[in-house]
Amino acid sequence: MWGGYFAVRPVRETIGTLLGREQTANLWIFTSIASVLIIPLYGAIVARLQRAVFLPWTYAVVAVVLAIVGFAFRETAVDPLLGKCFYVFISVVNMLLISMFWSFLLELFDSGQAKRLFGVIAAGGSAGALAGPLIADLSVGSIGNSGVLFVGATLFAIAIVCQRALLRIWSESSTASANDVPVDRPIGGHLFAGVTLILRSPYLLGIALFVVMISTVSTFLYFEQLRLVEITFPALADRTRVFARLDWIVQSLTVLSQVFLTGRIAAKFGVTALLTFLPLLMIAGFIGLSLNASFTVLAVVFVMRRAGEYAFVRPGREMIWSPLDTETKYKAKNTIDVPVYRGADALAAQMSNGLSAAGFTTAAVALIGAASSAVWALVGWLLGRRFEVIVAKRKDKAASDSVSN
Repeated sequence: MWGGYFAVRPVRETIGTLLGREQTANLWIFTSIASVLIIPLYGAIVARLQRAVFLPWTYAVVAVVLAIVGFAFRETAVDPLLGKCFYVFISVVNMLLISMFWSFLLELFDSGQAKRLFGVIAAGGSAGALAGPLIADLSVGSIGNSGVLFVGATLFAIAIVCQRALLRIWSESSTASANDVPVDRPIGGHLFAGVTLILRSPYLLGIALFVVMISTVSTFLYFEQLRLVEITFPALADRTRVFARLDWIVQSLTVLSQVFLTGRIAAKFGVTALLTFLPLLMIAGFIGLSLNASFTVLAVVFVMRRAGEYAFVRPGREMIWSPLDTETKYKAKNTIDVPVYRGADALAAQMSNGLSAAGFTTAAVALIGAASSAVWALVGWLLGRRFEVIVAKRKDKAASDSVSN
């Protein structure tokens, strides 16, 4: 699955260079709206259909759409409307696939199996995320962007076969141990519980601000990347190759970091280090970009940002939710991860577009990015410290309860 998605993502970025900064920034508004609207739609599907039905069908829809767009892209010129629809589709479906993937695995494996297997499964996901853009990099020169989309569709079709095998194993296991299967009780609460939980908690507001700063920094770099790639590489195949190359370099560094650094940093320095390490690096990266706004410097900073987020920031983000209750983990987390994140994307995109229209140079935008990274680092440090206090209090309470009993 991840191989299929990451194979076609460079095509999306190439479309972004064709549409230009202003139109791409506007597409982020539609992506934000679609990301919010898909949440109740997905919830309705999950509530009414069996997993054995909607999981393969969702993958099949993605494969069919990729194949249809692939046929359309065989023409020399890319239709602007089709390009915009594809851009929004692939941006939104990524979030849906992540949600479906991990939700199914949590049903497929019990807690003991999850502890043993989720690390290996995550490594498999990283391997797919590495293989997809590598395939696109090596093949786009001969098969073009349409061919890359066909490759992505094929990989999703293969994922359906693997998924059906897992569904069969899960079904047989559930039937064999029906008495041991826990009852799936609804969480309860009202429709907007996530919003009220966030507004009542300074800790959750801090997480929301942390996510907003991630989005702001990422968006500034993203649009500068589109601009420099458009200037540096006139041919569309070359642009797709560059985006694919950046992707597989990012995933290679992510895998190496996950294996050799992430666990050691978390164990020795704690969650605070995971949350602040990348923002501090980004301050230096943006300052470097302000001094030399070349594609090479941008590529280094861009790769550093994405690899650092996957390897350090994302694990840290997930860890700081661990001491919270179930309703907060589901409803508040979903609200922050989807509407807040995508809303911040859209707002930052419009801000980037406005700065460009106002005549701000790359150096000026980079300095704004450095300032944003500084705020990001400060919020990460405060969140990490608060997390450590919460965990320490819980440990003290557990020890006290143990002694009293």
